[in-house]
Amino acid sequence: MTHRQGTGLQDRQDTGLQDRQGTGLLDRQDAASLQASVGSPLAAPRERMVSGPLALVFLAEFFALTSFYLLLSVTPLYAARAGAGTSGAGLVTGALLAGTVAAELAASKLMNRFAYRTLVGAGLVLMGIPALALLAGGPLLVVAAISVVRGFGFGLATVLLGALTAMLLPPQRRGEGLGLYGVVASLPGVLALPSGVWLAGHVGYAVVVVLTAATALGPLVAFRWLPGTANPRAASARPDADLPLGLLAGLRQPGELRLALVFAATTVAAGVVTSFLPLATGSAGNVAAIGLFAQALTATIGRWWEGRYGDRHGHARLLVPGLMIASIGMIAMIWLASPAAVIAGMSLFGAGFGIIQNATVALMMDRMPASGLGTASALWNLAYDAGFGAGPVAFGLFVGHTGYPVAFALTGLLTLAALPTAWHEHVAARGHGSARRHSR
Repeated sequence: MTHRQGTGLQDRQDTGLQDRQGTGLLDRQDAASLQASVGSPLAAPRERMVSGPLALVFLAEFFALTSFYLLLSVTPLYAARAGAGTSGAGLVTGALLAGTVAAELAASKLMNRFAYRTLVGAGLVLMGIPALALLAGGPLLVVAAISVVRGFGFGLATVLLGALTAMLLPPQRRGEGLGLYGVVASLPGVLALPSGVWLAGHVGYAVVVVLTAATALGPLVAFRWLPGTANPRAASARPDADLPLGLLAGLRQPGELRLALVFAATTVAAGVVTSFLPLATGSAGNVAAIGLFAQALTATIGRWWEGRYGDRHGHARLLVPGLMIASIGMIAMIWLASPAAVIAGMSLFGAGFGIIQNATVALMMDRMPASGLGTASALWNLAYDAGFGAGPVAFGLFVGHTGYPVAFALTGLLTLAALPTAWHEHVAARGHGSARRHSR
């Protein structure tokens, strides 16, 4: 224990800083600020997790997601009440998702050409400025086009902020730090999503639109202090620098595709409950609202707890329990007529989903070289949006034949299809840990 808290920790800390600086992901000023904030490991057994630059990244993430969630449910309402109907409302949401996925696909190439801070700023501007065009109204295609642009900005900002978070965290506390990042990312969904709908109904759409633009553009006030200023093209020209990984090269890294599939198995179910729980509970709207709130709350707690536990005992060992808990929560929805069963099921699903969220992102980051952290962030976000979007589409095709209770339970069973892959990752990680112990 003394060795790990002394020179061993110093070696890992120095290596982490060298990796993050040597690939051009952080410039000298960023690295110096980070080193000053963590202090000496001999004075403190564990590095300080939240540095000054990381706090700014967290703040930017909170504002970006607040802007995203404020309009998430309001834009479809805006389109439907403007005469576009339910099909138009679905098109607006689909356009938003399409823009997000496009940004995630393009992120790895953009990160090889532009400084991370520049891309974060561009994403925030694309989220904020186009939203103001909604004040003038317009036909459905205009609203859909605005959603595409905002989706692209959102996808770009979240991928880059996730990558910066992983780079700024001490390597031995990355899982715990990503769990805290998950808490920051979850709060806007709990607060801004219902607030946007309430404000639109009681104050008007214009107020929501202005708040959406203001929260997206707010972090630009601190733009000059945001980390990630290094030029990746100049850094990659250095003879000692690793070449940045593209999306396909990232997928070929050991375990990355398997972890993305495990995560996608749970995001399918997350998309289903978000889209269909209010419809499934019918007039019992309070049950759906409480259930979704419980799911969001337990997912936040699950992400935070997994980070702390995973850093100490290994993240891979939580993949199977996380899948099992999420699946049981969905299967419990077969008793849809019981409010208690719905709330309990959503609480269980949320806890399992939160565990899988943090375990997969931590493992994907850990298995990438320093030059691939941005790619890992893009792959994880792609898995999130692909499952979240495909789940409701598939669910809508068969729910008319089975009914909601059976369809929810079948979705839970589908989640279990990822169990063999999760178990493989657990066994592989356990074998790797055993080999390292025997080598000492």
